[in-house]
Amino acid sequence: MKNLLILIITILVFNCKGNTQKEPQKIYKVSKTEAEWKTQLSEKEFYVLRKAGTERPFTSPLNKNYNAGIYACKACKTPLFKSENKFDSGTGWPSFDREIEGNVEFSTDYNLGYARTEEHCATCGGHLGHVFNDGPSKTTSKRHCINGVSLTFIPKK
Repeated sequence: MKNLLILIITILVFNCKGNTQKEPQKIYKVSKTEAEWKTQLSEKEFYVLRKAGTERPFTSPLNKNYNAGIYACKACKTPLFKSENKFDSGTGWPSFDREIEGNVEFSTDYNLGYARTEEHCATCGGHLGHVFNDGPSKTTSKRHCINGVSLTFIPKK
């Protein structure tokens, strides 16, 4: 019994994370308080962009938009994707085979119990979606699966 108690205490001590072990929060060029974001974004936009939520598939009008232009971050207007890189993945979310380099950041998300590559706006940190390796094989083989609510479309002039 004494050995079991020592084992449990040892496990607890080595598994506890202190505040000093947390990764520092990144400071983005566009940084706002939660209250400021809430005044700027709709409830659904805030849920996706600031709380890493996911919109329901097939609900974004941008999913079937094939006009020429740029898809920018809804929160800060940073250009993220070009229309010529958009394709119909059949998943219900706007999909692109590549991002505008330098404007999208990537991190690892374990929310579903396995690793996924999550995408964020590099300017404001807004959650965009995830990138998968099942895109068009003739280009990059990447599928940037993006929440339409996190984007705004700027038509080509």
